[in-house]
Amino acid sequence: MVLPAREENKMKKLIIPKGSYGYLQNRKLYTVLRTLLYFVISIGLYCGGYAATGSSKNLLTIVAVLGCLPACKSLINFILFIRAKGCSESLRDVLCAYDEKLTVFYDLYFTSYQKNYSLSHMALKGGILCGITEDPSCDAQEAQKHLEKMLTQEGIKNVTVNIFSQEDKYIDRLSRLAEMDVEEHRQKEGIVGLLYSVSI
Repeated sequence: MVLPAREENKMKKLIIPKGSYGYLQNRKLYTVLRTLLYFVISIGLYCGGYAATGSSKNLLTIVAVLGCLPACKSLINFILFIRAKGCSESLRDVLCAYDEKLTVFYDLYFTSYQKNYSLSHMALKGGILCGITEDPSCDAQEAQKHLEKMLTQEGIKNVTVNIFSQEDKYIDRLSRLAEMDVEEHRQKEGIVGLLYSVSI
């Protein structure tokens, strides 16, 4: 079935893909709705079983308890997304000028065993990957080391990673990057896939 153009545009607004501006905000809304739905289903099953039998000792109680497992997993996801902050609108208004010139990513939140790294924006051109964090608790150097380690573990070589915390320095870097005439990295798809796979 082919959706009319108007309906297709509505669907695109409902589901924002990873790497796009507004992704984290969209996922927060999606996960809270999903979590509520899962808990409502579990509670409904329990109440239905109790109403039908007059006791909690029935098969629907077991199903309701098992239904709490995906509900709790979804709740943990929601808590993770609540902590993640995306790109601010003011920064996005400045950075959107580079959307056509570079391969760009918005709202990436990387997790590790020790720390989490919230990057508002990242750009890739050739073998240069740079990004900016607006989160004062995010250590830009640690984020840079984390990404370098992930790239190395994936067998992706010849990529220079620079993470900035100052907007003016990052914009200057993007300007120079946009003017550079370099070939695409031969593992570009691998780099993009890695960024998406190690971020929430």
